[in-house]
Amino acid sequence: MGSWSERLYQHAYRYLPPIYSRDFAYANNAPVVLRMARANVSEITAKTFAELLSGPTIDFYVGEERRHWSLHRNLLCHHSPYFESEFLDTAPPKASKRSELDLPDQDPAGFELLVKWLYQGTLDDTSDMTDEKKYDYSVACHKLYLLCNKFDIPNLKNESIDRYRQGLLEAQLVPDADEINDIYRSSPTGSPFRKLMAQIAARQIMDPDSDKNAESYRNCFNDNPDFAVDMVNAIKEGTGGILFDDPTDGDEDAYHEDTTPRLNSKGKGI
Repeated sequence: MGSWSERLYQHAYRYLPPIYSRDFAYANNAPVVLRMARANVSEITAKTFAELLSGPTIDFYVGEERRHWSLHRNLLCHHSPYFESEFLDTAPPKASKRSELDLPDQDPAGFELLVKWLYQGTLDDTSDMTDEKKYDYSVACHKLYLLCNKFDIPNLKNESIDRYRQGLLEAQLVPDADEINDIYRSSPTGSPFRKLMAQIAARQIMDPDSDKNAESYRNCFNDNPDFAVDMVNAIKEGTGGILFDDPTDGDEDAYHEDTTPRLNSKGKGI
């Protein structure tokens, strides 16, 4: 019969419309099977789900304390090409390449959310949580985002940042400068999370009721050279590009140093 993945391939080969070489100048006339969309487990049949939960498992060790999870290899490969490349040989009979994966730099809180989504296709309902728990859940969603970026799971990556923003909105809380620094630094260059952190900081600075100013984010500037660029761009975008008063015109005293003579405080003792 073959494994579930082999049967899935044969099904696709038999029923998907072939693409011939004359279409794209391929070297031969064999049908080309395109990569199929990876269905959410909440939408697949019971039979298919049971097949995903068959076969060997992979041991994961997460964080400095090496928290352990044992997850089904077929299910992992169903969700991500990263896991296929890590755990399956490319040639038949699709034997396992390795049986464990160490993730010392990842956070177990984010991995917990990943496990739930892998097996259930959903994340937690946070509507009944306290504001503090909603905020903590949002923090875990950022850790989940980093895992999704590593494991190439784009749909869940998008959902994780959506849930992060939702948690902050419902809790009416935002990360402080140190948390923004950590999140920005740990997020990939150009990622939506970096943009979000810069926009949160920009909004705090521009809020007339907030005591935050650029000095509040000095560590962010020191640790992340791109943060200053992102934040200035966020301020421009958020204010609609308001044109400042011309600094070359107007009060001259605004740019003068104090010319009052300074008294020499050093004197002789009495």
